[in-house]
Amino acid sequence: MESPSSDIRVTVADGVARLTIDREAQRNALSWDAIAALRTLVGQARTDPAVRVVVLTGAGDRAFCAGADLGGMATGADVDPAATHAARGELAGLFTDLWALGKPTIARVRGYALAGGFGLALACDLVVAADDAVFGTPEVDVGLWPHQITVPLVRSMPPKKALELMMTGRRVDAAEADRIGFVTRVVPVADLDAAVDELAATLAAKSPTALRVGRDGFYATWDMAAAEALAVLHPLLTVTASTADAAEGLAAFREKRPPSWPSARG
Repeated sequence: MESPSSDIRVTVADGVARLTIDREAQRNALSWDAIAALRTLVGQARTDPAVRVVVLTGAGDRAFCAGADLGGMATGADVDPAATHAARGELAGLFTDLWALGKPTIARVRGYALAGGFGLALACDLVVAADDAVFGTPEVDVGLWPHQITVPLVRSMPPKKALELMMTGRRVDAAEADRIGFVTRVVPVADLDAAVDELAATLAAKSPTALRVGRDGFYATWDMAAAEALAVLHPLLTVTASTADAAEGLAAFREKRPPSWPSARG
C-alpha cells in the first residue's frame, strides 16, 4: 500500500495496516486531500491480502483528529457550491468505506477526537483510547451541526446521549466515554500502543473469512427489525459453516492444535 497524499502515512506489518493522519500542526484536522487519501487507502486495504486489520490514528500526542480543517476548506463567492457540497459528502463516503471494508478496524485515540474526528473514530469497529482522550461535537458553538457524524454516534451510544452531546457541544473525557460505552478500552498513555498492537494481533489471528462474513452481517442488519435481521443472518450462518476456514477450525479444535486458516494463506 502506498499513500497518495503526504497528509496520510501508511505502514503495513504483520497483517496490520496503520493509517496515520499526519497533520500534527493542524491537530490532524481533515483536509479534502486527507479524506480522499483515506478513502483510497481503505479501498486498497480491502483487496490487499497482506492486510488483515486496519488501525487508524493521528500523528503526535495532541489529537487523533480535531475534525474538518475549516481554514483549509475553501468557501465563499468564488467557490462552486455544488462542488463543495459533493466534497463534504466524502466524509460520509469514508464512513461507508470503513463499514464495507470486510476487515476489522481499530481507532487509536490520543488527545482530541472532535467533530468529524469523533465520527471517524466511532466509524471504526473498536476504539482504544488513551486516558488523555477528549471527545466532542463543538459544531453547534460556531452555528453548525454535526449532521453526517450523527450516524456513527447514534450507532455507538444511546441516541439521547448523542443528541445531548450534539446540542451542548460539551467535551467528554476518556472516563466518561468508557461509561457511555462508545470506547472499547481506556488505557494509560504509556500503554496505548501496546494495547492497540495486542488487539490488532488478536484480530489478525482470526479467520479472515469468518470476520468478513460476520462483520458484513453485523453492519447489514444493524438498523433492521429483528425478523428482517434474522432472515439475513440465517443464510450467512450456512455460508460461514460451509467455508474452508470453518472446516479447518473444527479440525484444529478436534486435534487440539492452532488453526491454519486457508483464507489467510494468500
